Amino acid sequence: MTTSNSLLIELFVEELPPKALKKLGEAFANTLIDSLKTQGLADENSVVTAFASPRRLAAQVTQVVAQAADKPASQKLMPVGVALDAGGQATPALLKRLGAMGLDAGVLPQLRRAPDGKGEALFFDSVATGATLVVGLQKALDEALAKLPIPKVMTYQLQDGWSTVNFVRPAHGLVALYGDEVVAISTLGLNAGRDTRGHRFEAAVDPVSIKDADSYAAQMATEGAVIASFAERRAEIERQLLAAAAKVGGGVKPIDDDALLDEVTALVERPNVLLCQFEAEYLDVPQECLILTMKANQKYFPLLDAAGKLTNQFLIVSNISPADPSAVIGGNERVVRPRLADAKFFFDQDRKKPLAARVEALDKVVYHNKLGSQGTRGQKVQLIAAAIASMLGGQELEARATQAATLAKADLLTDMVGEFPELQGIMGRYYALHDGLAGEVADAIEDHYKPRFAGDVLPRNVVGLCVALADKLETLVGLFGIGQVPTGDKDPFALRRHALGVIRILMERDLPLQLDALLAVAAGVRGFTEEVASQVAGFMFERLSGQLREQGYSAQEVDAVVSQRPQRLGDIPKRLAAVREFAALPEAASLAAANKRVGNILKKVEGAVEPVTSPYLLQEAAEIALNAALAEVEPVADAAFDSGDYAASLKSLAALKGPVDDFFDGVMVNVEDVSLRNNRLGLLARLHRAMNRVADLSRLAA
Repeated sequence: MTTSNSLLIELFVEELPPKALKKLGEAFANTLIDSLKTQGLADENSVVTAFASPRRLAAQVTQVVAQAADKPASQKLMPVGVALDAGGQATPALLKRLGAMGLDAGVLPQLRRAPDGKGEALFFDSVATGATLVVGLQKALDEALAKLPIPKVMTYQLQDGWSTVNFVRPAHGLVALYGDEVVAISTLGLNAGRDTRGHRFEAAVDPVSIKDADSYAAQMATEGAVIASFAERRAEIERQLLAAAAKVGGGVKPIDDDALLDEVTALVERPNVLLCQFEAEYLDVPQECLILTMKANQKYFPLLDAAGKLTNQFLIVSNISPADPSAVIGGNERVVRPRLADAKFFFDQDRKKPLAARVEALDKVVYHNKLGSQGTRGQKVQLIAAAIASMLGGQELEARATQAATLAKADLLTDMVGEFPELQGIMGRYYALHDGLAGEVADAIEDHYKPRFAGDVLPRNVVGLCVALADKLETLVGLFGIGQVPTGDKDPFALRRHALGVIRILMERDLPLQLDALLAVAAGVRGFTEEVASQVAGFMFERLSGQLREQGYSAQEVDAVVSQRPQRLGDIPKRLAAVREFAALPEAASLAAANKRVGNILKKVEGAVEPVTSPYLLQEAAEIALNAALAEVEPVADAAFDSGDYAASLKSLAALKGPVDDFFDGVMVNVEDVSLRNNRLGLLARLHRAMNRVADLSRLAA
């Protein structure tokens, strides 16, 4: 029985990029075990544990064998007609091939003849010796390092003074243990051993000599003062953050930010959470500014009260645990104070000048060299917003939307947004309120960027909806108009996000707006043709289709509805629900197939077919019956459609199954009599219209 053991690999390096550490650790471990499994050194029961700290990437793999099992191998040599002469002897071509393989004519009896395509070929069967751990692990390590998702590669010189290597950071140590034995592999100018380094200041011993592959995590924790597992270190930080906040009391909680938690986890080896504070006077500054400066610049965790308001206390995650932490706490409080003072200064200075006074200067800010300045763009957004507001409400809404659109980009010229671009819109709202503007106008200035990402909230009022739609539509039409269309995975202007933002607003708020009308307004304001508007519409419906599939609708359901390009996007969820109900009817499959057949017939006709039928030209019993059935169903289906009851509209079509089946069984459409043929085509056009108002039912046909 083949014995197995645990395997450990650790690469000790200089500080790794914190925002990439989690992915680096996962990729290193996963590629390593995948390669070992492929080579037969690990099996499906083997488990890999990833370790990643600021100065190390490591992985432990269980149930690894010292040598993979031998495997049968078969190598095709050449066709029999080429390999053997008429007497069955080896030809020079075969002997040459065998010689290249290190074989001679003595193996002829061992060669196997087997069918190969239309003829026979000779095959050499052998047993491939399984890879040894040394060879296999070297290959696996090389693959793991080559496939690391490194953000930026460094080139550095090795200790010999001549050689250079490329890696994410300079590497200084390599550990490779199989059980308690060192595996003789190398990489990046390093030879494997069992010694590594622990915490820079708090390790109990230096170096840490790893006894065996299974004791790595425990030894790193006790002797090296390092929590090597990224996941365990993250969980420990989260536990300490909640415990420290609980000691403060009053329902105070640390800010919830997974990205910040991941980044801090990648910055420390043994976390120690400490409570700090700053002067309460800084709370007069908008909390978004203070939170951002603490998170982005200092990697601190602000504390919020039960109502979600910022307190003047915050948590830091230190990498050292001194007996007296006062120096660490005091140092961090001194570091954050100038940052908060800067924010307060910016806020005070910005409020000395109203937003309206900054608008003119936007003419000097370049938006795009083919689309003009931010000032020009702001004027376009203003016109589009006013048009949308006039569609949704009266003059008051139009005036508010115009005012909000005019001021929407003014905060780009403030000191606060210049320092923290992430606050654009947010600061515009604060400054608008300070200027005495109406609350809904101020809210719209902030909200016109929403939704900024998947799952983000929508603008909170109608004014905000108007400006948000205008801003996104202007961006889409403007950039499409100058040929900046997304291709593949390249979307430098985030047009997919803008398109999905428009879709979400129109659908989730169920606004009574026609998409083509909105795009026509935007294209007209920008001076582009209807063709540009049509391009944008196609792009948006493609995005819509993808989004609906992600929400769980089938491709057939989505195609049936979206192919009709419904202009009021708020209707689409109701149409999809109606299609799903219709598809469950016993008559659905037959009607969908008939609808597809009708569509194909009408496509072959030159020119448009009017949905008109003369009862005097109806001759066959089946077409008379279908005409009568349509006369009953059409008013019912149309009335339900017009009232928005799409499910009832589609269900009413079930009564047409029998007459439709009989029509196709007993009536010839393309007869020689032109009048008779056109009348029957008109009947089919009526049927097609009735069946496809809610969705293209032919898309449901198998």
